[in-house]
Amino acid sequence: MRNFKISAQLYTLRKYTQTPEGLLDTLKKIKEIGYKSFQLSGAGPMDPAYIRKCLDETGLVMSATHTSPQRLKEDLDSVIREHKLWNCEFVGVGMMPEEYRDDYAGIVRFSHEYDEIGRKLKANGLTLIYHNHDFEFQKFDDKLIMDILMDETNPRSFEFEIDTYWVQSGGGNPEDWIYKMDGRMRYIHFKDMAMDGRKQIFAPVGEGNLNWEKIITACEETKVEWCAIEQDTCMGNEFDALRQSYENLTITYGMED
Repeated sequence: MRNFKISAQLYTLRKYTQTPEGLLDTLKKIKEIGYKSFQLSGAGPMDPAYIRKCLDETGLVMSATHTSPQRLKEDLDSVIREHKLWNCEFVGVGMMPEEYRDDYAGIVRFSHEYDEIGRKLKANGLTLIYHNHDFEFQKFDDKLIMDILMDETNPRSFEFEIDTYWVQSGGGNPEDWIYKMDGRMRYIHFKDMAMDGRKQIFAPVGEGNLNWEKIITACEETKVEWCAIEQDTCMGNEFDALRQSYENLTITYGMED
């Protein structure tokens, strides 16, 4: 039995979650698929108390969020209150703001500012996690942005949430990066990559070209706790894509949510 949990990343279903009614209906549908938890991301603005009500009504667990980097800087106390209300430990930064990405100094500045935010979250029982895209695999002064982030932050206050698709897209090897993050990553995004001619496309987990046996084994060996299933764009219905990913992981690869 694979010993970490499966979660649905709601960014996949963002067009269905822009209203309170849409969010609740979406949560009921992912529960019917078999998911017991979800990551809150891409939803429309709504009352945190209403989201708590949705959790209570569906019995689902909120495994993590992606939270606006600006809110983390300007309204951290509210972010902390919300995550405690939702009983959600992991506070995710979905993407580094563009203002930091121009040079080595900007990456260092981002690292230090958000490491300090992570320190304040940790003092309140929460954990900052950083989600990569492919641009973090460019180099400044012959050093990958990912490596700068690792070197300029404290493992106790700044964890990672690597995305398997974007690691591959950036020229990295997902399982190698999982091992590299050993001790700094308890939450990961499972996302598959397929090819349409010479174009990279998103695919349900297990339907693309990533080596999921090696990825899952690496997660087990580094004690990852959560994998969130995400597909940025889908060829067909988004719920069907999440269902296919869930079935492939639970049936083909022996994971159990």
